[in-house]
Amino acid sequence: MGRLAGKHALITGGTGGIGLATAREFLAEGAAVAITGRSQERLDEAARQLDGPLLPILSDAGDVPGQAALAARLRQEWPKLDILMSNAADVTHLPIKAWTEEAFDRLVATNLKAPFFLIKALLPLFSQRASVILVGSVSAFIGHENAAVYGAAKAGLLSLSRGLTHELKDRGVRVNGLSPGPTVTDTFKPLGPERQAAIYEELRRTVPLHRLGTATELAKAAVYLASDESAYTAGTVLRVDGGIGELAY
Repeated sequence: MGRLAGKHALITGGTGGIGLATAREFLAEGAAVAITGRSQERLDEAARQLDGPLLPILSDAGDVPGQAALAARLRQEWPKLDILMSNAADVTHLPIKAWTEEAFDRLVATNLKAPFFLIKALLPLFSQRASVILVGSVSAFIGHENAAVYGAAKAGLLSLSRGLTHELKDRGVRVNGLSPGPTVTDTFKPLGPERQAAIYEELRRTVPLHRLGTATELAKAAVYLASDESAYTAGTVLRVDGGIGELAY
């Protein structure tokens, strides 16, 4: 029997990278999984790559009113929700002079505001021992180039792991953060192979373990937080970052 047998899991931003890898691990561990994405084409491609009871849902993670619609769709499909992994993110990195109010608001909506209101909308559906996983970033803990806004939004998201665990404790809902360090995903693919390789090499040099993480490594950490093995883990942040968040490189 899988570690997530009989559980229902929602992963926002599940069409690539850490989200897709986590969907694969959750399905392998016996869960029924819903994934969201903004592109129907990418949802269809993700569905072709995954094997098991999958529910792809077209949903924009930055659309705050749309979170209620997403919750309503799940209530139609499932009797309960045991796992929420808030993974979708706006990864815009800009110097302070380049930020506009519109871009700032869009990033904060996707990375902080909408996840909060999604959790609120899902409250009637959460099972008594539900696990909420908020995917942050090492950028919440360290300063680096052009990451001030992104890091601030991710720090706010990870802070919710404490506040919401306290607020939802009588419901038995656990809220934890998962904080990745530099990880090989498809984020930089649009920049082309040479630029992507250069960025990865630059990032590798900053990590104390002298390598980047893999999406599967983050996904396996998510399985732990989603499973009953972490039943006594609440209100904390699990850092899977090669040491970059704690050690000077």
